[in-house]
Amino acid sequence: MERYRQVLLQDYKQMVSFDSVSFRERKTADFLTERLKKMGFTVTEDTAAEYYGGNAGNIYAVRKGRLPGSPILFSAHMDVVEPGTGKTAVLAGDILRSDGKTVLGADDINGILEILYGIQAVLDQGEDHRDIEVLFTIGEEMYGKGAKIFDYSRIKAREAYVLDMSGEIGKAAYKAPSIISFTLEITGRSAHAGFCPENGIHSICVAAEIIEKLPRGRVGSDTTFNIGTIQGGTLTNIVPEKTVCRGEIRSYDHEKALSLCEDIVRQAKTTAQKYGAAISFTKEVHIRAYETALTSLCVGHFREAAKRLFLVPELKETFGGSDNNVFAEHGIEGIVLSCGMHDVHSTAEYTSVRELLDGAQLVRELTKCK
Repeated sequence: MERYRQVLLQDYKQMVSFDSVSFRERKTADFLTERLKKMGFTVTEDTAAEYYGGNAGNIYAVRKGRLPGSPILFSAHMDVVEPGTGKTAVLAGDILRSDGKTVLGADDINGILEILYGIQAVLDQGEDHRDIEVLFTIGEEMYGKGAKIFDYSRIKAREAYVLDMSGEIGKAAYKAPSIISFTLEITGRSAHAGFCPENGIHSICVAAEIIEKLPRGRVGSDTTFNIGTIQGGTLTNIVPEKTVCRGEIRSYDHEKALSLCEDIVRQAKTTAQKYGAAISFTKEVHIRAYETALTSLCVGHFREAAKRLFLVPELKETFGGSDNNVFAEHGIEGIVLSCGMHDVHSTAEYTSVRELLDGAQLVRELTKCK
């Protein structure tokens, strides 16, 4: 893979220069469409842009192979988080960073380029491979928005590798949680805090009592619960009428996560009624938990490919979500591969050229597993 070092670096710097924040992935989509067509893929773009009001859709590509067996799916996402506008890539030795004012975008430029260069190496060497499907999604950082509306009747693969995890090449996640966000609104009654506070129902106090009776942090070994924001009141001389609490539940057990939502409502109603307040509760299930069997074909192929490269394959759980959560809902068995990105979602994000080349080599080996 060393022969690709310079051209990979050029592509990396070009992709970093694209301002591809969520739902603004047009330049990245155009770059990938052109590149995939040059590699002999049949490429299509769906209508996800229209659905979300963005400027690019999901990019899906297929290339036939000569090896028998079902197709293999590789996936990465095109969007980056903020601050992701005006990015530059700075190379120091083997390490790539931003200038410190923005993210680098290694999440998920690494995944994209490792897929492209791994497949390119197979083609350049004339190596046999199975049918390959590629899906580059939009809006993944917004809880897999692009993946959620893709037409999965088009995908024939039942074995997927999503390149979208921090850490060293050779690590992979086989298990990820449900993520549910919620909003709890408490409505009390306003009153002048100086003249007649006794006529008010203090929504912040009601909220505080509700929160005190709810779990915090870890709920057993498989679940986390957090209330992250509280907003209430208007002026210091008014008993606050409304308070809004927003939080998140993550759990490897989807039913447990839903049960915790019911607990919130039950506790909130009980406490609110005691003070004569009212509550409303809404939730959004962003992604659903999955667990890929360690005896699955994709895990077996991952271990086989890693060992060929003298990597020690490491399967782990993650408490982060990815497009693989969505794939699992559609019957596609997959794992999430580390692609050599570090300190993601921060201006300290970095990667190394060595990891990019190693990640591409792993993709190359996976295409040849039978």
